[in-house]
Amino acid sequence: MNTLNILIFQVYPYVAIAVFLVGSWVRFDHAAYTWRSGSSQLLSDRGMRVGSNLFHVGMLAIIGGHTIGLLTPHHIYEPFISAPNKQWVAMIAGGVFGLMMLVGLLILLVRRLFNPRIRATSAKRDILVLVLLLAQLSLGLSSIFVSYDHLDGNQMIKLGEWAQHIVTFRMAGAADYIANAHWIFRAHVFLGLTLFLIAPFTRLVHVWSVPLGYLMRPYQIVRKRQPALNYKRN
Repeated sequence: MNTLNILIFQVYPYVAIAVFLVGSWVRFDHAAYTWRSGSSQLLSDRGMRVGSNLFHVGMLAIIGGHTIGLLTPHHIYEPFISAPNKQWVAMIAGGVFGLMMLVGLLILLVRRLFNPRIRATSAKRDILVLVLLLAQLSLGLSSIFVSYDHLDGNQMIKLGEWAQHIVTFRMAGAADYIANAHWIFRAHVFLGLTLFLIAPFTRLVHVWSVPLGYLMRPYQIVRKRQPALNYKRN
């Protein structure tokens, strides 16, 4: 079990991240025309706006929360907020944005499964990605109830230590921080890494193309067209 734990939580993270980075670069270099989200809005816009907005807002908030929460060392935020209070913030914010993402994801999944036009143009991997995201989100929401039974914040600190050890390449002993975690947390981490692994081969690759440039683009100047002057002939 110790060997399996090391392989999954100490070796697999680097394999998944390496495939994600190298695979994304290779796809962009050799198959740039497939680098897209595969939007189905042109086929049917019913439920698209609501589902897509809820899904993406919830997902971006959750990714941001996970990044800040896991990668910020405990001694940095400890003077401002205690570990138990930080856990409460994570539970509440994760629950709100998780439910937003869940509603949006279900709308998008129902559209892709039961709209004949969208289903006919959907690849199996498109449906697989949505199902895996639904499973991952379900695990994440379920972890809130597990966290409620352990409000001392110690589990969150250990998960943060694991993530910080991985990203700083302190590989030795990293798996020990997650070895005794509840199976829901371990399954959540494993499936999250798997999503990184498959991202270059699916529509998930478009996460690299978040249009942040729009926030810094110059304003477009639009002038009204002047009516043509009618010259009378003498």
